[in-house]
Amino acid sequence: MADETKDIAGFDKTDAGVLKSKEWESVSDRKVRVGLAGYGVCCFGTAFGFQDHPNVEVVAVTDLDPDRCKIMAENARCDTMFASVEEMVRDDNVEAIFIATDAPSHARLAILALEHGKHVGSCVPAVHGSLQDAEDLYNAVKSSGMKYMMFETSAFQADCYMMREAYNAGLLGEILYSEGQYYHYFPDALGGHGNWRAGIPPMWYPTHATAYHIAVTGGSYTDVSCIGYNGGNIEHLQAENNDYNNSFDSQTALFKTSEGGMSRMNIFWGAAGSHGEYGSVQGEKAAIFGTKITPEVEDTSQFAKPQLPPTMDAGGHGGSHAYLTDEFITAILEDRDPLINIAWSLNMTVPGIVAHESSLKDGEWMPVPQYTWPPA
Repeated sequence: MADETKDIAGFDKTDAGVLKSKEWESVSDRKVRVGLAGYGVCCFGTAFGFQDHPNVEVVAVTDLDPDRCKIMAENARCDTMFASVEEMVRDDNVEAIFIATDAPSHARLAILALEHGKHVGSCVPAVHGSLQDAEDLYNAVKSSGMKYMMFETSAFQADCYMMREAYNAGLLGEILYSEGQYYHYFPDALGGHGNWRAGIPPMWYPTHATAYHIAVTGGSYTDVSCIGYNGGNIEHLQAENNDYNNSFDSQTALFKTSEGGMSRMNIFWGAAGSHGEYGSVQGEKAAIFGTKITPEVEDTSQFAKPQLPPTMDAGGHGGSHAYLTDEFITAILEDRDPLINIAWSLNMTVPGIVAHESSLKDGEWMPVPQYTWPPA
């Protein structure tokens, strides 16, 4: 199989950043029995290292393509293969399912797995352009009592991790302004089941940027005004050439935040030379740009990331992959909510859906649905 991941923004960033000296310690001797779903262009089924976590036993894999499924099984060191997620969820031996399928199927398959009593980890975005799917997913998590976590990579990149730690320590004060950007030049659409990436509205894939506020403060966006741009240079991002009737190759959204501040998020497919995920926060007391805090803090060791299990590589997207897996598995073992719970997941995803609608109305201010957890 050709290595298509070389063209995907973020896969080349494998440095997890500064780490604490304390070695990783398991919270349990138990192994969570995990099923992996999806091995497409990104090969995400095994990219997050479930097969290397000491508290995981990969007991099943599935992909709609039998050849890809066999390769995933080999890489996951697993002998049990299913033809579909619909079959996998009926296996009582599977406790948790990681959904790494095409984005349009994320919500449907997550709901299905939750209804069958499985914990669910899902690649981004949590839902694909549908506010109704967001409501249905929220209610499925609520009624099932199972764990749900969206694997948003920016949340565990070194800069966003530092911002969250500094915010929680009270060093930043209230956040007046935050910004995030996800830049991924798409002159040609990457492949994928159903060719779902061709022409996708940028703001339907917002979480690599919105994490630089939601995964820092735990807050939400209340209102949005968004504008879009199209230079006309990318064929699949012309409305007549994609299934979304989308003509925007880049979008910029201005949000009002639940804390009373402001947030600007860019998602650009059409800017040649732009690459990766970045963010900054400006608080009442201090600001962080990248991993530089102003005013300077003498002891920055408090912002270092913890060690990973020695059997795991940090992975791509700023060395975030393995941290997401460890957080998900540890939350199951400790019977607690994962960091990126259903509220955080939807509060990162849904604002982009509304932002796209705003851009279709020339930047009209629009309210954003709010999600809280635990439910009221």
